[in-house]
This record gives sequence, structure tokens and C-alpha cells, in this order.
Amino acid sequence: MRNAETVRAIHRERGSKQLPLERVYKHLFNPDIYLDGYGKIYRNDGAMTKGSTDETVDGMCLQKIHSIIELLKLERYAWTPVRRTEIPKANGKMRPLGIPTWSDKLLQEVMRDLLEPYYEQRFSEHSHGFRPNRGCHTALREIQRTWKGTAWFIEGDIKGCFDNIDHSILLEIIQRDIHDGRLVKLIDGLLKAGYMENLQKYETTSGTPQGGIISPLLANIYLNDLDRFIEDTLIPTYNRGDQRDYNPAYQDANRAIAKARRHADIDEIKRIRAYRRNLPASDPNDPEYRRLRFVRYADDFLLGFAGPKKEAEEIRDKIKDFLSDKLKLTLSVEKTLITHAISEKAHFLGYELTGGMEDSHICNGRRTNNRGIALLMPRKVVDQLRAKYSKKGKVIHRSELLADADHTILERYQGVLRGLYNYYCMAANVGRRMGVIKWVLETSLTKTLASKHKCHVSDITRRLKRHDTIPKCLQVITPRPGKDALSTIFGGIPFVRKPKGLGQPILQINTDWFKPGDNRSEAVQRLLADKCELCKKDGPLVAHHVRKLADLNKPGRIPKAEWQRHMSVRRRKSLMVCTKCHNDIHAGRHDGPTTRRNSLESRVR
Repeated sequence: MRNAETVRAIHRERGSKQLPLERVYKHLFNPDIYLDGYGKIYRNDGAMTKGSTDETVDGMCLQKIHSIIELLKLERYAWTPVRRTEIPKANGKMRPLGIPTWSDKLLQEVMRDLLEPYYEQRFSEHSHGFRPNRGCHTALREIQRTWKGTAWFIEGDIKGCFDNIDHSILLEIIQRDIHDGRLVKLIDGLLKAGYMENLQKYETTSGTPQGGIISPLLANIYLNDLDRFIEDTLIPTYNRGDQRDYNPAYQDANRAIAKARRHADIDEIKRIRAYRRNLPASDPNDPEYRRLRFVRYADDFLLGFAGPKKEAEEIRDKIKDFLSDKLKLTLSVEKTLITHAISEKAHFLGYELTGGMEDSHICNGRRTNNRGIALLMPRKVVDQLRAKYSKKGKVIHRSELLADADHTILERYQGVLRGLYNYYCMAANVGRRMGVIKWVLETSLTKTLASKHKCHVSDITRRLKRHDTIPKCLQVITPRPGKDALSTIFGGIPFVRKPKGLGQPILQINTDWFKPGDNRSEAVQRLLADKCELCKKDGPLVAHHVRKLADLNKPGRIPKAEWQRHMSVRRRKSLMVCTKCHNDIHAGRHDGPTTRRNSLESRVR
């Protein structure tokens, strides 16, 4: 069988050539692709989360992969209903989330790995949600860089998009590109697997299960038809002209300046230049110029239109009709707002967008700010955070953190501060907004520490504040026996605007564990090593996983077992052991009766 990278390259090439995929199902029989998938998702927090059964990543082994492959060869693989739970949304409502079992997660990751390289070549350049090397900042950067001159924003809002995806339409779209009946049948089974809630099974007649690994890809495949309709139909229909015509009043001013120069009338030149500064160089109402631009992130999309409002309303209605007729989705007319780019503010991905008009800002002799798109951090973000940390209008301490160590408390507040800044660093007003947020968080932090240590807030500030850093910050230094002291800070972030966002992180990989020419992850190589990391015996291995290493180091717990000490020293959440050691770990007998007796005696003492 071909290795995983060769298969991806073939699919990538066929996608770039707009050719259909054939015989994809046979690649589901390749164990190497499953090992690659395991290496990618075993670190996720959700890998240890149970679905509708008790199966998790703990206990992963090669035999499990072979069992899945055997069922697929017989076309008897049955998807398990997902466990339905609800998580809060930003608007206060609840979002249904489906949690698959581990085997389903692994198979979904393999399917995603096979299909994503193909569809990435076919997706629109203006789609940014759930795609490699793309995200909210790339979508916002496209708007800021290319949408100059926009007169109207059309904010798209689809009612319950992911819950209302039509299964038959989705499968029809997939069948246009993938000529493999067995794979389509497998996807159909995934969509109709149902969900478990309150120990009762419910059927799924529409929608993709939010929480599944392949669900974002399926949603993008479905909504790609909307992207193509806008790009191939609406944009060619409404785009008109190469550039705007010159403004007659601006041209008259140029001629008046040239005449004043011939008469050497300096005062008249200055007067006309000041008058011309308030005029647009091109005609903003040029009837022969139109521009329609588009960007989408998941089910949120935004269009920018340079033209009259009447045509913007026509565009909105055509999108509404297309969604209803072709994709069986409903566009919320009440929430799909048409916003004036200069006098109003549109909302997209948590930012406020508005067109700038600043005649006094000159760069290289040009008014660069005029008609450009400004990204702003909404005041609502500050108000919501202040309400969370306040009571009756006054910032208060957080009593639920009083039992934590000082450095942990600082880390929690610093995480909130850094997370907000990292997301809103592209906003033009990020410094002003983040300054208020830092004050709220610092006030709550010092009150929390003062309440914990039974002292005044001024004592905490005087003890922790560092004046030798710019910007100033609070610092806690925690001594550690035999190690360097642990230094934790709050603040110390210069809230400067980053027009390009954070960019893409560079992943640093420790190659000590990797064999020459082997690109598998460290966990996969350890699983294939066939040597138990505890008893050192040869034989098939099982992966023992814990949710997080902090669970092994909680204060007040009994002394660690040998396997726990082994994981803590190695700083890994996984341990590759033989079946006997794995069973002994879960039964609590790995270290023998003596260790258990000593642990019990230590608890009594």
C-alpha cells in the first residue's frame, strides 16, 4: 500500500486539476494512515472524553486499528450514536455538541486526512473557517487589505446552519467529486448515526454532528456551493468598470491650482489646496463602477459592496433565494443587515468594521485612510468582562480561586488578558480597550490575593509590583527545591496594534525520538517499539493515557505509584505498556501489595 503522504499528494494533485476522486475507500485499509491519525489527535483534551460508551484513547493499540479495518473490508462498520451535550454560546444560548466514541474519532480523522487535501484545492480563497493555516485573523486581514472603497456591508446570518444541513444534498455534492459508492455509504451512515441524550437514542434527519472531527470539513463542502454562487454568478454580474472616474470638482480644483501657479499667486494656491483636501479624487457615485467582495468563516459571511443600497438589497435577496432553493437553508432577513460603511459599524467575527474618512492623515502625499476598512474592538467586550468581575458595579475578588497557589491565580488572570489581546491585536483601538480590561483584571487579582492572605490590596501591590519593566507588571516568585524558582507575571504586555495579526505559529518538534526517515509522531514510534516502558518486556503494547499531568500532582493525594512517577518525570500524558501492566494500572495493583500498604499507612499518618 502507498504511504499516507503519497496518497495525500495524489489527492492534492487531482483536486488542483478539478478531477474527481476514485477508489478512496480502499485507502481506509492502510494501517499507516490510522497511526498518523492517532499521532495527531491523541493529545487533544477530547481524546479522553467519553462518548456514548466508555471507550477513550486510553487502551489504544494496533489490534484496535486492525479490528476497524476488518469491519470496513466487510462493509460492516457501524457508527456509534454520539453523546449529546450542550455548551454555552456567546449570546447566552446553548449549543448542542455531539461527542463520538474513540474508534469513531479515529476513523473520522482518517477520512478527514484523505479528503481534506483534495477539497483544499477546490475550496474558495475567500473561505477561512476550519481550514489549515487559516483562521479569523486571515479573514479579517483580507477585508482590511482588499476592501477599500466599500460603501455597504451585508452581514450574512444563516438560521441554524449546521443543524439544518440537508443530508441528501450533501451526499449529492460529495458524489459530484468522489466516485466511490462505498465511501459515500460510509459518510451517509455517519450522518444518520443519531445521538444519545438522557439514555435515549434519537435519529438525525438533518445536520452534521457538531463535535465530530470530520464535521467542519463536511460543512465547508456543503457551503462551498454558496461560495461558488457568489464568486461565479453574483460578483461577475455586479462588478463593473476598471476604476472610478475622476471627480469633476477635484479636476476643476487641479486646473485652478495650475492657473494660480502661472500667475505666481501663492495665497490662492494654498486656499485651493485646502479646499481640494476635502474633495475625493475619484467620483464616489460613478454609475459605471461597482465592486462586490466576499469573505466567509464557517456559517458567518460578509459581503462588501461599492454601489447603491438598492443593488445591495438585490444581492441579499438573491443569496436568500439560492440558500433556500439549492441548499435548503434559511437566511435570516432580520439579522442579515445592510450597514453603511462610513456612518455605521458592521459586526464580523467579534470585531466592528467601519470605513475610515480622515482627510488630515497624509502618507506619501495621499489620504491613505479614506475609504479604508478599520477594525475596532467593540466596547461590548469590555462591558461583558467588567460585568463578570464585578458586583453591583464594583470590581470584586474571585472566591473560587482562594484555594489555589499564588502563581496559579496569576496564570489564570494572565491567560484572560493575553487571550483577549491575542485575538483583538488587529484592532485600531486595542490599546485603549485593553488598558481598561487590564485595570479590571488587575484590580480583581489584587483583591483576590488580598482576600487570600488577609491583608490590604496596597500590601499586595507593593509586594508584587515590578517597576523595572515597561510596561509594569505584577510578579510572583515561587521557590522550588532543587530547581530554579518559578517566576509568574501578570501584565507586561505592550498593547500595540498588530495589523497582520499573530500569523502562523512555527511548531518546534523534538526529533530525538524520531528514526531517520520516519516522520511519525513520538507516541506512534513508542507504540511500535514493542517494549513495555514499565516492565521492559517485549510484546504488543497498549497506550495508557491520562487527561493531564496535573491530575498526577494534585496536593493531598497519596504517594504516587511507580507508573505515575514515570509519567511525571518524562512529562508525558501517555505510557506505552503491555496488556498486563495496563490492566494492573487500572486495577490499582501495579506496584504490588507493599506499595499499596505503604500508601495507606502514609494516609493514616
